[in-house]
Amino acid sequence: MQLQFVKVLEMNGPEVEDEVQRALDDNPALEAVTPEEPEQESFNESAEEMQLADYRNEDEIPSYRLEANNHSRDDRYYEPVAVERGESLMEYLNSQIAELNLSDTDRKVARYIAGNIDDNGYMSRDLDDIADDLAFQAGIDVDVDEVRRVWNIIRTLDPAGVGAVDLRDCLLLQLRRMAGADAELAREIVEHYFDLFSRMHYDRLESMLGVGEDRFRDAMELIRTLNPKPGALITGGTDDERTRHITPDFNVDADDNGVITVTLLSHLPQLQIEASFADDRAVGAAKGGASEASLFIKQKRDEASTFIKVIAMRQQTLFRVMSAIVKLQREFFLSEDPADLKPMILKDVASITGDDLSVISRATAGKYVATRQGIYPLKFFFNERPKDSLDASSHEIMSALRDIIDKEDKKNPLADSAIADELCKAGYDIARRTVAKYRERLGIPVGRLRKRL
Repeated sequence: MQLQFVKVLEMNGPEVEDEVQRALDDNPALEAVTPEEPEQESFNESAEEMQLADYRNEDEIPSYRLEANNHSRDDRYYEPVAVERGESLMEYLNSQIAELNLSDTDRKVARYIAGNIDDNGYMSRDLDDIADDLAFQAGIDVDVDEVRRVWNIIRTLDPAGVGAVDLRDCLLLQLRRMAGADAELAREIVEHYFDLFSRMHYDRLESMLGVGEDRFRDAMELIRTLNPKPGALITGGTDDERTRHITPDFNVDADDNGVITVTLLSHLPQLQIEASFADDRAVGAAKGGASEASLFIKQKRDEASTFIKVIAMRQQTLFRVMSAIVKLQREFFLSEDPADLKPMILKDVASITGDDLSVISRATAGKYVATRQGIYPLKFFFNERPKDSLDASSHEIMSALRDIIDKEDKKNPLADSAIADELCKAGYDIARRTVAKYRERLGIPVGRLRKRL
């Protein structure tokens, strides 16, 4: 039962629904009945009252002195996405290939190349490998030069930039379709000075080109209008190169009176033992070893009973963990301002629920909560206190850091040490290396790469 519980606790909503359906299909002793209404609990206590309710005295309130970071740098905030099935990039390219005046062999090669272009519009394999694949898998005997010739035809198709091997190649493909002095200078920058351009060494680049400041600025502005992921124009490009569908596991609603309601969003049916398997006479016969059939009945009944208990344990644990998070982060759920997030680690939730840290970790992994303003991963609410003496969460400091960078002089962006000084003036006394860590977590580059003309 414990092994099954750990397995289903890690599952998100759709996954556990599939697991329940699989169990219903495999076990005749298990049946579904009409589901009950979602479990709800309301909170209308003040933060101080909740603290007194959770802890016997102030000495038991977590100090957050344990340095722990449960917030992954890869965690992201996703808005729910509604997607209609549309034309893929490969289908779009094949529709254009069908209109080209190509031989049968060239058309087959072109379609094969199109199938090796990813959703962003870039080649996913090199031409030598494609030539080998065509020979061994498709029975098309062509050399690399013939593949390259057809590939160059593909690179003339829409969207501009498709079929590129890297970013530099992608930008050049788009610039070669443009005319004018600005496009000519932009092509020279990308083709011959891409390293300086990518490192944003604009002063050196302008000096080496020997052009005026206005003309250089116009060329740079033209480059910035180019699409680094041309395939996304067709596929709708997402972070995962696939549309990410988020199914919230919880809903948290706060009214104007400060009452917070937590709902476990579950589409699981209520489970019970099927009537014929619940007959104690059949199980009693099995205990006496009367027949193989009665032993089968007992086995399936026991499996079904265990599965029902495991699903109930999962639901109760998830609701208990989410309720604890709401208690600890009450101010955030009322305002939904990241600055109101308190320092919170797994140990704090465990101190309220009484569950093991591993249970808390599994219960929050891959789970999402819907609020009035959006959908958040549960890992979003976990954040460490940067220093024992600092009464602020990492989210609050990152919000302040972002504000400082947003307001900086873009021609002379601030170094991490200067940002640390500004944060210190705002009451956040943290080290330069901590600034660098938080800046990287926010996906903000170093000052030199933030420089603008």
